[in-house]
Amino acid sequence: MHRGKGMKFVGDSRVVAPEYRKKQNIPKDYSEYPGKTEAFWPNFLLKEWMVGAVFLMGYLCLTIAHPAPLERMADPTDAGYIPLPDWYFLFMYQLLKYPYAAGDYTVLGTVVMPGLAFGALMLAPWLDRGPERRPTKRPIASGLMLLAVIATIYLTWESVDQHDWEAAAQQGAIIEHEIDQDAQGYEIYAAQSCIGCHGNQMEGGSAGYALVETGLSVEEIKEIVINGRGAMPGGMFDGTEEELEILAQYIANDGNDSEQ
Repeated sequence: MHRGKGMKFVGDSRVVAPEYRKKQNIPKDYSEYPGKTEAFWPNFLLKEWMVGAVFLMGYLCLTIAHPAPLERMADPTDAGYIPLPDWYFLFMYQLLKYPYAAGDYTVLGTVVMPGLAFGALMLAPWLDRGPERRPTKRPIASGLMLLAVIATIYLTWESVDQHDWEAAAQQGAIIEHEIDQDAQGYEIYAAQSCIGCHGNQMEGGSAGYALVETGLSVEEIKEIVINGRGAMPGGMFDGTEEELEILAQYIANDGNDSEQ
């Protein structure tokens, strides 16, 4: 009988092979597979985080270098004010200027067209399910993305180019207005608790409109104080007729007892 003949070696599942210990935490080499994909963790996800971090730092630098411009407090009674959305909505703002997306076709410009555009981008992974990663070999996905980028850039540029920036700066400028707090009208203004809604400088607040440069006459102001208007209820003034006249004169003269 030869040495070792007839002997069998049986592995024990309780013993971990040295090769498995070395390779269990190493992702597979996916380069051998068709399409040359890569492991989601950590290869792909790490790249996504790095790109996101670069863009985040870029946006932070922009916000520090160019702070958001502040305008005066919103006045719903100013029908001449032309609002302008933030930069990332300028392409939608420009789209609504065209005849086929405004007026009788507002629903088309605000719901249908954006819905089709964003829906096509969301469905792109299902419309083109090929394994290729080169844009030239994925015409459907690449075409939809290229069309979206071109349309967004063009509409944004047109919106910026056509907007009257000088007029916008004037209509939104913050006007510092000093009122005469030593006047008799201000004493009545404070005694009637008008400060709570209209502010210490009559600048307005979340609960009340600004009372400077209203363009209202004395009689109109008295009518509003007595009967109210909009969100302001009537019956709030409990002073005398003389005090009401002084208060109305004070508001009509933009915080002064007499016209300057």
